[in-house]
Amino acid sequence: MGAVSGYRLGRAALFRVGGGDAESAHEWTLRRLAGLPGWALAGLRKRYAVRAPVRVFGVDFPNPVGLAAGMDKNGVALPAWPALGFGFVEVGTVTAHPQPGNPRPRLFRLPASEAVINRMGFNNEGAAALATRLAPVGVPLGISLGKSKVTPLDEAVADYVASYEAVREHAAYIAVNVSSPNTPGLRALQDREHLDALLGALVGGPPVLVKIAPDLTEQAIAEVLQVCTERGAAGVIATNTTLSREGVPEGTQHRDEAGGLSGRPLTARAREVVSFVHRETAGALPVIGVGGILDPDDAARLFDAGAALVQLYTGFIYRGPALVRAIARAAAARDMVRAGP
Repeated sequence: MGAVSGYRLGRAALFRVGGGDAESAHEWTLRRLAGLPGWALAGLRKRYAVRAPVRVFGVDFPNPVGLAAGMDKNGVALPAWPALGFGFVEVGTVTAHPQPGNPRPRLFRLPASEAVINRMGFNNEGAAALATRLAPVGVPLGISLGKSKVTPLDEAVADYVASYEAVREHAAYIAVNVSSPNTPGLRALQDREHLDALLGALVGGPPVLVKIAPDLTEQAIAEVLQVCTERGAAGVIATNTTLSREGVPEGTQHRDEAGGLSGRPLTARAREVVSFVHRETAGALPVIGVGGILDPDDAARLFDAGAALVQLYTGFIYRGPALVRAIARAAAARDMVRAGP
């Protein structure tokens, strides 16, 4: 049995965990990955790890395929992700104050659309707790920071700084999440004044990247990019989840659940935003492309649009580690072609 068909069978069983509740399956998976012994990790690494080295914003990545924030918010399964082929790992989103997030159920699979809707609400154990788990894992570690729900918008900078100070020594880069649709008022931090103050307080240590929403207009994205450039941000992560339901047929189960949509319906929009960022900054601001990557061609189109790195979340849920390996292999082949004989 091939790796892809084998994963599909396993996925079908996994999707039934917890009576089909997506978050229960997610938690079950994290527990299993966290408990893998060293010999099992070595076996996975031999099967899935691919070398396709790239250097971006001063950081060396063994391959350009990363795990997006949200999969391992509290860093409980860190050794497993490089073993599954990822060239970098982004943990979080983490906040200064521990918080339970929004009421359950809050994570929904839409298999026919290869999509996920979440309204998790930055459920996490807090930056200080995350910091106690962080240790070198052999690949760069990104840490995504968000605003605590209890913190008023006018105190957001101090809230982010508290998280930043707790985790900065462990971070290859810091991702500033100002674009989740699931924390009230958070997306206002993408506005020029708020973002300028936030980056002014955070830039100066590890590279800082800003994660933007796919729902912004080009004019709004251009303003974000101007602030990023002026404040010395190292790059942009494009994109977060979307509030749009375009691409999900009417009548699809869970379609009308509140929250951010990820997966196949976001493929085209993520590529548009990556392309715009690359053009608008003339390639001077590196982009991590994320959103709707379900096969190697999706990743290749993001690279062609200007992404320096890519990240997976929903694609990994539906396609498994074989997708990580396939994208990394394709990236290595592209590099060989560019290098010539």
